[in-house]
Amino acid sequence: MDPETEPTPSPTLTPPTLAPPGLAPPGLAPPAPSETIQPDDPGLPPKPYRGLKWIFVGHDGMRAGWSALIFLALLLLLTSFYGFVFLKLHLIAGTNKFTPSLQFFSELFQILGLFSAVALMALIERRNILDYNLRGSRRVVHFVSGFVVGFAALSALVGGLAAGHWLRFGPVALSGSQIFTYAAMWGVVFLMVGCFEEGMMRCYLQYTFTRGINFWWAAGILACLCFVLILTQKGNGAWGVYSMALLGLFPCLLLQLKSAPSAGFWNAAWLTSTLFGAMHTGNNGENWIGIFAAAFIGFAFCVSIWVTGSAWWAIGCHAAWDWAESYFYGTADSGMVAQGHLLSTSTTGNPLWSGGTAGPEGSLLIIPVVLLLIVWLLVIYRRPRQAETLAPHAAAQIAS
Repeated sequence: MDPETEPTPSPTLTPPTLAPPGLAPPGLAPPAPSETIQPDDPGLPPKPYRGLKWIFVGHDGMRAGWSALIFLALLLLLTSFYGFVFLKLHLIAGTNKFTPSLQFFSELFQILGLFSAVALMALIERRNILDYNLRGSRRVVHFVSGFVVGFAALSALVGGLAAGHWLRFGPVALSGSQIFTYAAMWGVVFLMVGCFEEGMMRCYLQYTFTRGINFWWAAGILACLCFVLILTQKGNGAWGVYSMALLGLFPCLLLQLKSAPSAGFWNAAWLTSTLFGAMHTGNNGENWIGIFAAAFIGFAFCVSIWVTGSAWWAIGCHAAWDWAESYFYGTADSGMVAQGHLLSTSTTGNPLWSGGTAGPEGSLLIIPVVLLLIVWLLVIYRRPRQAETLAPHAAAQIAS
C-alpha cells in the first residue's frame, strides 16, 4: 500500500487520572483556591443542629430519667384528680377501715390514674402499653402459675408460724354464702392491688430504668431516698429500706464494673425493689422486717420478669399472696385486719418471729420463704429470656 494513502491511526483515549479532592491530576494546573470545595461550603447541606436535645433524647428515645420523672408527676396528678372526684361522689372516705367496698373504690381510682399516666407516656414515647413488660409469651399460664405459687408461698409462711406456735387459729368467721361473696369481693380488690403496684413498679418503672440507668444513678437516687427517710421517718421500719439498699450495693457495682449486658436490668431491679419497700413505710403497724420483706418480695417479682419475659407471673403471685393473707387466713396486714375474712388467727410470742402487728410479713420466717420463691423461679424457668427482659438496644447487642 502506498504510504501516502495509508490511513492515519485514531488517537487512543486515556481515561482521566483521578486525584483526591483539592489535588490536580498530573499535567494539569491545580484549581484556583476559589474552586476548591471546602468542608463548610455553603453548597453542602448543613449539619443538623442538636442544641440541648441530647439532654432529653438518647438513642432509645426520651431518656429514662425524664420518662420516670414525667410518669411519676402524671401519676401523682391523675390519682389526686380521680381521688378528689371519688371523694366528692362519696365513693371513698378518709378512714382506715379495711372493708372490700371501700378498698374497691380506693384501688379503682388509683388504677384509673395509673392507666391514664401509662397511656400518656406510651403516646409521648411512641410505644405500646404492652411494651412495658406486659408482652412476653404464655401470659395466661404465667398469671395462673403466679397465683397458685403466691397462695402456696403465703400458706407455707403461715404454716411455719403455726408450727412454731407464733400463730394460733380461731374459729371460722364466715358461713354459708358469705364465704363465696367475700372471697369474690376480696379477690377483685387484691387483683386490682396487684395490677396497680406491679403496673407501677415492675411494668413501667422497671422497663424504663432498665433501658437507661447505670449503677451510679441508681446508687445516687437510693442515697437521696435514705437521706430523706432519715430526716422524716422516726419509725415504721425505715431500716428495712436501708437494708435493701445496702444488700444490692456490691452486686450491682460488680455488674457495672464488668459492663455486663444485664447490668441495667439488675440496677433497675435494685432501685424499684427498694422504692417498693419505701412505699410501705407510711403504713401503720409496720416494722423493719415487714418493710424489708416488701422490698425483697419486689426483687423476687423482678426475677420473675427476668425468667418469664413479662410481669404477668408477678401480678398473679401478688394478688394471691394478699388474698390469702387478708381474706383466707385473716391475718393482719400492716396492722389492718380485713372485714369479712374466712379464718381467724392471733399472734403470740416474740414479734420478730410472730410478725406482731405487721402480720406474717413482719416475721423473720418470711426471708427463707422468699428465698425459696426465687429458687423455685430459677429452677422451673431455668434460662432468662434476655431478648424480652432487657432494653431493646441491649437485647440487640446480645443477639448479635
